Amino acid sequence: MPVNVPGSDKIASNNPMSYIITKCIALLQMCASSKYKLRQIHAFSIRHGVPLNNPDMGKHLIYTIVSLSAPMSYAYHVFAIMHNPNVFTWNTMIRGYAETENPVPAFHLYREMVVSGVEPDTHTYPFLLKAVAKSLNVREGETIHSVTIRNGFESLLFVQNSLLHMYATFGHTESAHQMFESMKERDLVAWNSVINGFALNGRPNEALTLFRKMSVEGVEPDGFTIVSLLSACAELGALELGCRVHVYAFKVGLRENLHVNNSLLDFYAKCGSIREAQQVFSEMGERNTISWTSLIVGLAINGFGEEALKFFKEMERQKILPSEITFVGVLYACSHCGMLDEGFNYFRRMKEEYGIMPRIEHYGCMVDLLGRAGLVKQAYKYIQDMSLQPNAVIWRTLLGACTIHGHLSLGEIARSHLLKLEPKHSGDYVLLSNLYASEQRWSDVQSVRRSMLNDGVKKTPGYSFVELGNRVYEFTIGDRSHPQSQDVYALLEKITELLKLEGYVPHTANVLADIEEEEKEQALSYHSEKVAIAFMLLNTAPGTPIRVMKNLRVCADCHMAIKLISKVYDREIVIRDRSRFHHFRSGSCSCKDYW
Repeated sequence: MPVNVPGSDKIASNNPMSYIITKCIALLQMCASSKYKLRQIHAFSIRHGVPLNNPDMGKHLIYTIVSLSAPMSYAYHVFAIMHNPNVFTWNTMIRGYAETENPVPAFHLYREMVVSGVEPDTHTYPFLLKAVAKSLNVREGETIHSVTIRNGFESLLFVQNSLLHMYATFGHTESAHQMFESMKERDLVAWNSVINGFALNGRPNEALTLFRKMSVEGVEPDGFTIVSLLSACAELGALELGCRVHVYAFKVGLRENLHVNNSLLDFYAKCGSIREAQQVFSEMGERNTISWTSLIVGLAINGFGEEALKFFKEMERQKILPSEITFVGVLYACSHCGMLDEGFNYFRRMKEEYGIMPRIEHYGCMVDLLGRAGLVKQAYKYIQDMSLQPNAVIWRTLLGACTIHGHLSLGEIARSHLLKLEPKHSGDYVLLSNLYASEQRWSDVQSVRRSMLNDGVKKTPGYSFVELGNRVYEFTIGDRSHPQSQDVYALLEKITELLKLEGYVPHTANVLADIEEEEKEQALSYHSEKVAIAFMLLNTAPGTPIRVMKNLRVCADCHMAIKLISKVYDREIVIRDRSRFHHFRSGSCSCKDYW
């Protein structure tokens, strides 16, 4: 279809070049959404003799290409033949590359720009720093930060915001916070960047503290703030606070915001409130692949694998294309529910029907699927036959399965690979030590512990935390630092007595240490999740659900004891351990004792 150019008859007869260029530029400025029209206008300009290297035409053409997210190879082709492009054009090219999946050419352009004698302006560095943040090139970022200081641009708000975003993206939360504190003026972008930086880098408490400070200073949050807050609440398991964020989001008109709704869904799932997550999903006016994936993964990690697979089938019926992460959720559901044949069938379909090539995470689910089913030798063979090089997580999954099912020789093979890949991971020492202990090989246990000491590796301590009254309380094994410790431990003794009346016998096989049986029983009584549950029983009304977050895998003894506590005290107890949720109610668990 030819381009309809007003006054084209006059152009054809008089052919004044400046008039043609003006008309082409006007058409480009009206070309808001069509890449096809963009190329038509470009072709029209060439047909009417506009020089390929004309700087005015080139400048606007490149700006339109970048604005429409057309291929940067097209923009570069135009740019390469321009004579003396100005700073606006250089900036547009840098911005274009910063918004692509491969931002590295932006750095090369910046250097070419400086060498060609064009001085960067106030817009250059925000675009450039965006490219740096996306590339995660720390050294390049620090270099450019130094240049902004030298050129006097560091004091500008949008440069400061870009630096703040860059450091937060790198995970350098202290540098981001230092940048934030030094800013004389802070807009919503700055607050969002530093809050999000803390939320995404394992510092949820700091994210929530900053949000409170933001409220005190009268800065109104937006959808991006809400998403960051929900991420922090999900990390902490801070259900009460997240619920208040939910109410606030709807109060300020974000009910139909897809990103906020997806974050709410993810938040509730990660806090063990899977029914609330399903309600958010059912009320969403718009859903995308992320929405379906969040629900499927949420159901899977909460122990409702059959429901997760039902939703996946419904997703397929509605012709919503699953992503790589969707299949991680599907395979995880199969793994944690012991669905061996279904897992292999979905793995095959992922490749054959959807053309998704398995990533290391998918292979990890398959190794876990075999390992949990006790098929440790088959899991080892599967690793050997993988098309991808197995990483530390794969070998650690095998080592964990060997520890649970007692395969010493394969466990030692897995450990030998881990020593090459991640020699100082504390969890590997613990798994191997536990494997030796389960075989009563105490001298080998001591040898592993000596190696740990000599290598300067410290065991990650187990801890559990709970939310009460808008505060998060953390407990470690045998923790007596809390003001209520005396009452908590008195209740723990009472709990043990009541459980024994229900037939509870301490599972001392979990205490993999060469000590007396009585000492083993005492050690089990003071596991952090039991201390946390006793604390909540003391401080919440009868019938109130108890939610506990734990950093390690829940042990068999605690699992058995908590089932009985849920029955004796008539409480729903939700435990989030290292890899999944356990929903205890009336003496049973959602995992059906398969974890």
